[in-house]
Parts: sequence; structure tokens; C-alpha cells
Amino acid sequence: MNHVIRATTAEDWQSVKHLRLDALRDPVANIAFLDTYEAAAARPDEFWQDRAAGGGELLARQFVAERADGGLDGAVTVLVERAGRQDVLGGQIEADQAHLVGVFVRPEQRGSGLARALFDAAIAYADGLDDPKVSRVRLYVHQDNERAEAFYRKTGFIRSGQSVPVPGDESSVEHELVLDRAV
Repeated sequence: MNHVIRATTAEDWQSVKHLRLDALRDPVANIAFLDTYEAAAARPDEFWQDRAAGGGELLARQFVAERADGGLDGAVTVLVERAGRQDVLGGQIEADQAHLVGVFVRPEQRGSGLARALFDAAIAYADGLDDPKVSRVRLYVHQDNERAEAFYRKTGFIRSGQSVPVPGDESSVEHELVLDRAV
């Protein structure tokens, strides 16, 4: 693997935007993301600048896999959710936790270990936080995204038993997976 895994900076906003738009054109984007290409493409530059810098209402850190030529081949974002607040899906947060979102690796890099390297960086970041100190790391996966769930299980995630309806598609659910610290 000839990539550097690193956190994004404000200067990365254009690359972050292009990678996200590519992710939203992926054939499984409709079950992998709660966003659309059209909505993302219409967002102003300020949105992408804030996203790359980790700004906004939530404490967030995006990690990317950067090639030697500067191109990006993958990303994952860690959202830190505080106890007592609502999470991104409207549930009540009982303890400070990290929520992994926006997972994407370009198709030609899948199976190369790149996704695992991104997850290792994201989990290390979450585990290294002191304020807040997160009690768990979680993510959601669509019921039909078997490939993604198989990867998450390989990295130590297990189903928590919680599921939520997919916004805009009440006939489908997303399963919550949590990092099994015993693995």
C-alpha cells in the first residue's frame, strides 16, 4: 500500500469534495450514504472547507488515504457524539461515543488493506481522546450492504441489537455495529 493515512486540513477541501462526489456516484451509494450526489454537488465551497477542517457543530475528524501524487483513494470520518444530546439519527446518546461515518474506498483499492488502515487511524483517534473520553465506537450499516458489514466484522465490529429505519425508506433498516473491545 503506497498511501499515507492522515487527518484532513482546511487546505484539502477541494480533494475532499471530489472524493465525496465520487463516493456518491458509486453503485452502492444509495445504501451506503444518507446523501445524494445532487445534494452534495449543490453545497457551497464553505461547507467543504468546514468539512475538511473538521468544523461545524460536532467534533469531527476526517481521515483520508493519500497517494504519492496527492490524490485521495479513501476516507472515513469520526463524529464525536456527546452524552445527553441527540445523535445524527435522532436517538439519545447515553455516554460520549465515536461514530464512524462516510466510509469510502475507491473500487480499485478495495481489498488492498486501505480500508483497514483508515479504520485503524479513526479508532486510534477516538481512543486517544481525553475530552471527551469515548466509551464506545459505533457505526451503522444498511441491511443490504453485506460487503460493508463483512468488512466491519473483520475489523472487530459486532451488531449491538439496535436498528433504525433508513430515512426516506421506512421499509429498510440500518443496523448499529459497535467495536467489540474483546476482539
